[in-house]
Amino acid sequence: ESEVKQGKTKNKHAISARRDVVTGLIVIFAILMFVGTGGTVLTEAIAALSGYGGGSDNLLVSAFLLNIALILFGWRRYRDLSNEVTERAAAEERAHSLAATDPLTGFLNRRTLTEKTSDMIAAAQKKKKSIAFLMLDLDNFKNVNDVHGHSAGDVVLKEVADRISKVIPPNNLLARLGGDEFACAFIFDPDQPEMVDRIADDLIENIAAPIVENGNHLVVTTSIGMSRFDYELESVDILMRRADIAMYSAKKQGRNRFCWFDTSMEQELQTRNSIESGMRTGIPKGEFVPYYEQQIDLATGKLTGFEMLARWDSPTQGLVSPEVFIPIAEETGMIGDLSLSVMRQAFDDAKHWDSSLTISVNISPVQLLDPWLAQKIVKLLVETGFPPTRLEIEITESSLFENLSLAQSIVGSLKNQGIRIALDDFGTGYSSLAHLRALPFDRIKIDRSFVSSILENSESAAIVKAITGLGESLGMPITAEGIEDKAIESELRNIGCAKGQGWYYGRPLSMEQTRKILAERNLLPTQRIEEDASSEVIAHKTVEPTLEPERKAG
Repeated sequence: ESEVKQGKTKNKHAISARRDVVTGLIVIFAILMFVGTGGTVLTEAIAALSGYGGGSDNLLVSAFLLNIALILFGWRRYRDLSNEVTERAAAEERAHSLAATDPLTGFLNRRTLTEKTSDMIAAAQKKKKSIAFLMLDLDNFKNVNDVHGHSAGDVVLKEVADRISKVIPPNNLLARLGGDEFACAFIFDPDQPEMVDRIADDLIENIAAPIVENGNHLVVTTSIGMSRFDYELESVDILMRRADIAMYSAKKQGRNRFCWFDTSMEQELQTRNSIESGMRTGIPKGEFVPYYEQQIDLATGKLTGFEMLARWDSPTQGLVSPEVFIPIAEETGMIGDLSLSVMRQAFDDAKHWDSSLTISVNISPVQLLDPWLAQKIVKLLVETGFPPTRLEIEITESSLFENLSLAQSIVGSLKNQGIRIALDDFGTGYSSLAHLRALPFDRIKIDRSFVSSILENSESAAIVKAITGLGESLGMPITAEGIEDKAIESELRNIGCAKGQGWYYGRPLSMEQTRKILAERNLLPTQRIEEDASSEVIAHKTVEPTLEPERKAG
């Protein structure tokens, strides 16, 4: 297509050039005629006016007037051509600018950045200087688009670009690489790398400042990866790739920070990419399966239900821990599909259990930003036939900071269906009490960090007692996570915790292992029905032989 456009442009230029040649020849011819006839016609016209001649020849006069007309035409055409050349030059300049820059921010685009970075490297080599290449990726920018719309997202991108341009020294390279990713490059003294660190710190601080748009305070942070050119690199692509790798490392370390490239990061990134690729194919294949952690009534020791945990049964890597794949799933946006897939399997399993047993499902902070989350969960319940009253959704405190109003809407929709809501990891946030007032929770779960140290740490013990007392006053039962031995269980029972879970009661179980312990405890209704049916058959067979002789005897 571009070749066709270029061909059309060339044809237009060729036609215009031919017209210009013809016009030029006409003007030259007119001037020659003017010189040839003008002297005679003017002389005779002057003589006629003075009374000394008989007037000029009509043909010569016509030719003279034609000469004047042709000259005027040529001058007008020259003026039009001059304007056309000026407009064409301006259009070409605009086209070149559009081809070289990002239209939203005015920054360079990726292709132009690559070209100009090559020139910068050559200049740095002559000066014996180094080049710092910074790759910036905005954290949680997708949330701005999802919640406030793409127009608000564009406002954020333009404001971020403006803040970057104010921090980076002038006459350096600034680019938007696409989406929410920016880059910049500048020359620095190789003996003063701390200057680059200061610039990165300034970028992080400036970008994190709230952006006000239509009364909303939009907040994004940035993760920065940095690489440097010190004469050993082979190409610009390597410089950019290393900065990109360092940027992902900054995100992994917690975001809103910068990180210099280190050679060990490449192997780590390859491993991560392999896991991500396996996840993308594994989710639709059903490789992610539910495991179940027992939840126990501390007063009676009775099994009351399970918390569902996701495990990856990878055909190449075996059973993969959620600590490995959950962060990748959240970062890449796969967490929603992964969670719903595992929930569907868990609901299919649990609907065959005793009706007294519940299932607790932890919802990721990323999922809680999905306005359709409640509808998706209810749809799963309908399709699997699992009762909503046996489901408990766990929400962590950290997930409520992003968009509390959306969380309130989702929680309200879930509770309308009879689903219970628990506040998970209570006590680890900064506004726990405010969250208890803002959302209609049914249960509080105490974070394992307090429970596991309750016997050795007086502060942990005091926190657990305070949370338990708070739960009693609010009518919210308490579940304690992280029970590791009988002594902790006894202490929690004495304090008044209602339920507990942890490795003291066993490791998380697969579906088959769960069915086995439920069968041992007679908590599979289908099993009881089969046993009852078998008992009736046995009783029938036992009675029949005793009755038959009596009938015969009668």
